[in-house]
Amino acid sequence: MQRLRRLLMAFVLITGMLYLALCAVLFAAQRSLIYPAPQTEPSKLRDQPGFGVVPLATGLNVDRFYLPAPPGAPTVVHFHGNGEQLLWQQGLGQALGDAGLGFLAVEYPGYGASPGSPSEAGLYASAEAALQFLREQGVKPEDVVLSGRSLGTGVAVEMARRGYGARMVLVSPYTSMVAMGQRTVPFLPATLLMRDRYLSLDKARDIPIPVLIIHGEQDEVVPVDMGRTLGQRFPQARVVTVPGAGHNDVLERDGQQEFARLATFALDGT
Repeated sequence: MQRLRRLLMAFVLITGMLYLALCAVLFAAQRSLIYPAPQTEPSKLRDQPGFGVVPLATGLNVDRFYLPAPPGAPTVVHFHGNGEQLLWQQGLGQALGDAGLGFLAVEYPGYGASPGSPSEAGLYASAEAALQFLREQGVKPEDVVLSGRSLGTGVAVEMARRGYGARMVLVSPYTSMVAMGQRTVPFLPATLLMRDRYLSLDKARDIPIPVLIIHGEQDEVVPVDMGRTLGQRFPQARVVTVPGAGHNDVLERDGQQEFARLATFALDGT
């Protein structure tokens, strides 16, 4: 009996140590998992029309892509997903330009050709610097439409919480990064381990602007129920779920019907 007790205690101790080691590994590696940060050569951006940089308070510059709006038209300020980069936003910007809108996208630190390391605070700093740049171009606050996709929805929500934007579009949004962590590794204490939290659900009730949420019903990354839950929390939100659409094709399905919905909402809020 004494030997069995010692073996049991050793098993519990080893299991506990392995569990703590796993928690430590996740804590250390989480940003590399949240931010895969695709890279590109600076030369691919620097000489192209619309590309430039915006300065951060840290002294670094991040890249931006800007297409001015026609007179009197809104400008969509877009924050991309975690597996994307600024260079890949050209097509979206040009399509919105064809719809009569302006477009501004900003790179995240450590992504594309921009220096630095990505973090929640770093993404917010880039976003706010981009909005300051837009103000310097003479764009009125009432002509700014915030837009986010996947990871970028958390950035858009924070900018709305800070008072930016006349309305907001969220494509495939999550309720928080903590909730995503709990879903991905339910056997670990994500609430304690997550450094970058993006608490969109907690912020939503205090954001009064109109919100359009577009979410694929077959989203394999961010469950559609997260989009529905967020829609219930915003004071003014419309949730559109797209049958058959996953995480990465929700705007591209059915002849880009949902892209057209996004553009119409950005133009006049309908």
